[in-house]
Amino acid sequence: MLHKNSKSKTDQAQIISVEELVPQEHILRKINKYIDFDFIYDLVEDKYSLDNGRPSIDPVVLMKIIFIQYLFNIRSIRQTIKEIEVNIAYRWFLGYDFYDKIPHFTTFSQNYRRRFKDTDIFENIFQNILNQALEQGFVDEKIQFVDSTHVKAHANRHKNKKVTIEKKARRYQAQLDKEIAQEREENGKKPLKEKEDKERQTIVQSTTDPESGLFHKGEHKEVFAYCVETSCDKNGWILAYKSFPGNLHDSTTFLPFYEEKLKKMKPQKIVMDAGYKIPAIAKTLIDDKILPVFPYTRQKRNLQIENPYYKRDYIYDEYYDCYICPQGKLLNYKTTDREGYRQYKSDINDCKNCPNIDRCTHSKNKQKVITRHIWQDYLDITEEYRYTNQGKKEYARRKETIERQFGSAKEYHSFRYTNMKGKAKMDMKAALTFACLNMKKLALMMYRMDPNKEVFTRLFAKIHKKFDFLLNLIKISKPRKKFLGLSSL
Repeated sequence: MLHKNSKSKTDQAQIISVEELVPQEHILRKINKYIDFDFIYDLVEDKYSLDNGRPSIDPVVLMKIIFIQYLFNIRSIRQTIKEIEVNIAYRWFLGYDFYDKIPHFTTFSQNYRRRFKDTDIFENIFQNILNQALEQGFVDEKIQFVDSTHVKAHANRHKNKKVTIEKKARRYQAQLDKEIAQEREENGKKPLKEKEDKERQTIVQSTTDPESGLFHKGEHKEVFAYCVETSCDKNGWILAYKSFPGNLHDSTTFLPFYEEKLKKMKPQKIVMDAGYKIPAIAKTLIDDKILPVFPYTRQKRNLQIENPYYKRDYIYDEYYDCYICPQGKLLNYKTTDREGYRQYKSDINDCKNCPNIDRCTHSKNKQKVITRHIWQDYLDITEEYRYTNQGKKEYARRKETIERQFGSAKEYHSFRYTNMKGKAKMDMKAALTFACLNMKKLALMMYRMDPNKEVFTRLFAKIHKKFDFLLNLIKISKPRKKFLGLSSL
């Protein structure tokens, strides 16, 4: 029968508490029960005056407001305050009743400017939540999955200027130069001349957020963005992060990230994609007794040559330090260039009469040149492991670990873009986003393991109810059983 609610009951006074209105299965109940937030008091104690001034907002409440924003994908702190005003679960999480006044939306901004700016408080919040997971034995740091993701900056693409800057020296450049000089000396080559002037490059810099970088990948349009290097374990726990300008390549940002964050964890293996597959990274990790796990990378081909020979078709003879071409001719060592690549060149007289010269090279002097980095042996070690079943399984888990965490962060926790400016605030956003991911994961796992949770009580009640139903079936009369198709009982 159709029924219309002709009278609204929303104006009726009710005697009820905030506690009664929050569902028992709500995620905030689980977070509030299983996550300890008291460490925040210790982190901010020196940022407040203890004996004078007006009473402050509880620091835990202040941080919980931000957690609500990141947990529930709310676009801004202003909107977060509006949501807290009308959401009973949010009020309960903060410890507020129906009539408590919610802090003004500028409260966190002012606290950031006056207390938290240029501090490591957000990094410590992230680390404390991770430590709670470590204490429960959920985290395994032995094998780590590393990747980076780009977060769109709060900057107009068209508001920019061209700036000429000095190229920063690579972290491994001094060691590479030393080994190049040593190898050239051993082979009777003259030392390379030192560059008189430092290399400079011209970049496009945002006038809105100069610390971001212009990012362009595939078919995506050019945008100013930040690159966030991230590491997680095999179970998806975020272990570390570090943000960089979006115009830097993964192979450039990894080593600072590794030296600052990952090295102290002493992992046994680090799984990375093809963007990190360079000799310097392989050497750094293997020297530290860490095995890099890289994927297969397709060799580049010369589009001008039909059915060309690939580098894999040339056999490297380690004993004689030379390459052997598919026709059995030698390519001997000639020199080592400034980038650390040894050059192996064929004999011109052998190549002139070769029937497959068109598949080998189109150079004017009919000479084939192959390069091999002086640290190539380290990449060869990773290639051997890549062929093992274990190496294939470990690399395949990237999509279940780091890639899944990036997907969750962008889809459900506003990590696709940032509405704040500057690298420091990007670090804050990354810390809070990844802290919330770990927080939610920890609360749910603790909830599943809790023997006292109400789910078990309800489950046993359902089983008891079904058992009672079966007992009642036995008492049904025979004609009724026949009608119900239960004559066998």
